[in-house]
Order: sequence, then C-alpha cells, then structure tokens
Amino acid sequence: MVTVVAKLKVQPGKEQAFRQEAEKMIGYVEANEPGTQAYVLHQAAADPTEFMFYEIYADQAALDAHGKSDGMKQFFGTVGGLLAGRPDIAFYQELAGKK
Repeated sequence: MVTVVAKLKVQPGKEQAFRQEAEKMIGYVEANEPGTQAYVLHQAAADPTEFMFYEIYADQAALDAHGKSDGMKQFFGTVGGLLAGRPDIAFYQELAGKK
C-alpha cells in the first residue's frame, strides 16, 4: 500500500470554494478509482486555510492512475487559483497499525 499526505493552503476567504471542489473530487474518486482505499479531506483546527488529504492506494499503479486521472486534472485546474502556494505532498509506506 502507498499512503499520501497532501497539504494544501488556500487563500483567506477561499476556504468554502476549495471545500466544494474538494468534495467533487472525493465523489470522482469514489466513483472511478477502485484502487483508492481512502481519500479523506481534513481542515486544520488552528488554521482554517490549511487542508489535508489523507490518501491510501492499493499499490503504486493505483496512485499513478489517480495522478493522471481526468478528475485530478480538472480539480487542479479549478483550485489552482484558490491556493496560496504549492501543495506539500509526502509519500509513505504503511508498516503497522489498527484498521
């Protein structure tokens, strides 16, 4: 499995617009990406302009398919003007835990 933590900072006042587009992206993932096991949006408690996606993919191929999807292209095409900088994306390999 491949885990991704993607942090995105949006411009102040753009939080609701970002959230609406992110929820559309979640719907796309649910409908079109069987290899995506988790795709969860979070908002920072201390800073409402900071969002984080927690993502789990069955394998590298599922992650690659997500990254190249029409949904991702459309999402970043729409939210690009809402962001306050580049996304911070980190990749992890799962080792242990409770599910």
